[in-house]
Amino acid sequence: MDTEFELTPDQRQRYARQLNLPGFGEQAQKRLALSSVLVIGAGGLGSPAALYLAAAGVGRIGLADGDRVDLSNLQRQIIHTTPRVGELKALSGAKALSDLNPDVEVIAIPEFITADTITPLVRGYDFIIDATDSFTAKRLINDTCVRNAIPFSHGAIWRYFGHTMTVLPGTPCYSCLFDSDPEQDEARGPLGVVAGIIGTLQAAEAIKYLTGTGSLLTGKLLRFDCLTMDFTKIDVPLNPGCANCDFH
Repeated sequence: MDTEFELTPDQRQRYARQLNLPGFGEQAQKRLALSSVLVIGAGGLGSPAALYLAAAGVGRIGLADGDRVDLSNLQRQIIHTTPRVGELKALSGAKALSDLNPDVEVIAIPEFITADTITPLVRGYDFIIDATDSFTAKRLINDTCVRNAIPFSHGAIWRYFGHTMTVLPGTPCYSCLFDSDPEQDEARGPLGVVAGIIGTLQAAEAIKYLTGTGSLLTGKLLRFDCLTMDFTKIDVPLNPGCANCDFH
């Protein structure tokens, strides 16, 4: 990756705390500036994920969501504000990201992903964050990313609980873990901070992947219980029965 460009004085000040991190430094910051992440879903998970990606200095962020901001969203969807109730979430979120960091190129995609649109969309980014709240969408994102060898972070929340895992080409995927989808539960929760914790972890995984820093949640599902404050890692092996295994 070409990291020959120079950071501006303002960028050096903005990212000063990252630039002095052991194992991170200037080259990692430049890699972020040259990288792109697509956040699918500008809701509870996508809000903190996108905000931290923009704050960290990811060069290009796509924000895809066809829904509009509702007052009931604001308990957890922190990228939006009360005056923007009724606006398209992708546009509202893009505005927040640009206000936070004008150096970042933000692409608002005010539409829901479909089987017809997802492949060309994800191929335009280095990393994908699945921040959706639909099992159908999660399966579509997983299968498309695996078959196109595009790394992504899976995240999900429910009531007081959440989990996340990272999928790279050749590592266990969502379909290795869940061979079928449960029925969509009626809306109960979640507690807003659970979305914040899992979405922030997804952003951390994206940043680590793009910069080559640390180790990733590949082959492992990280589960979080807010009631007990327990984090649990569960090993996820490749599943010979997974419909995507032929593509690994």
